[in-house]
Amino acid sequence: MIPRPIKRLFHQVSLGDQDYRFMFEAGPPDEVVALDCETTGLDIRHDRIVTIAAIKIRGDRILTSERFEVVVRPEARMSVDSIRVHRLREMDVAAGARIQKIIPEFLHFIGGRPLVGYYLEFDVRMLDKEVLPLIQIELPNPMIEVSKLYYERKYGDAPPGTTVDLSFASILRDLDLPVLEQHDAFNDALMAAMMYVRLRDMKQRGVRIPREGQSVRPQATIG
Repeated sequence: MIPRPIKRLFHQVSLGDQDYRFMFEAGPPDEVVALDCETTGLDIRHDRIVTIAAIKIRGDRILTSERFEVVVRPEARMSVDSIRVHRLREMDVAAGARIQKIIPEFLHFIGGRPLVGYYLEFDVRMLDKEVLPLIQIELPNPMIEVSKLYYERKYGDAPPGTTVDLSFASILRDLDLPVLEQHDAFNDALMAAMMYVRLRDMKQRGVRIPREGQSVRPQATIG
């Protein structure tokens, strides 16, 4: 698989619609976007997106007032398992817009900002499937994986044989963050944003997450 930074160089010259060249421009300083998608299933080839949520983060501020949140009418049937997970039925998404109409607005919202998320690669690959037909490239945005940031803070200095737990619940617990209703795109994006702000602050201050005892509690501002 070709690394995304190398793909980015190729995509700069293969961009089909020059109106989207802004995707390769750096966003506002110290600004990223937390992202989450809910889908009809977990098969990247056959399943489709049903909801997208994205929230801008500026420095240590999570800007819930600057968010992108949309329900998509998918071009695939939702599996019973996926309905159990995100609790969205066919009738719940029937009034949503088709993904082809949503993607341009989404791209203008995120611009060239880095994307933040929990196991973000899946969400980006699902989005790439929709972006590629529109502008002939995949998303060129840098990706920031919160589970990797968490691993560095908690397990980066761990001895061999240490049991590693990168679950969503463990990260929330260690960072003393609120548990919102999961498998809702906005809530999941917001929790990923809070994780990012806490972990970024800890890294800047050189604070590690102890593998035993109480977790450190740096502050995040939501507004």
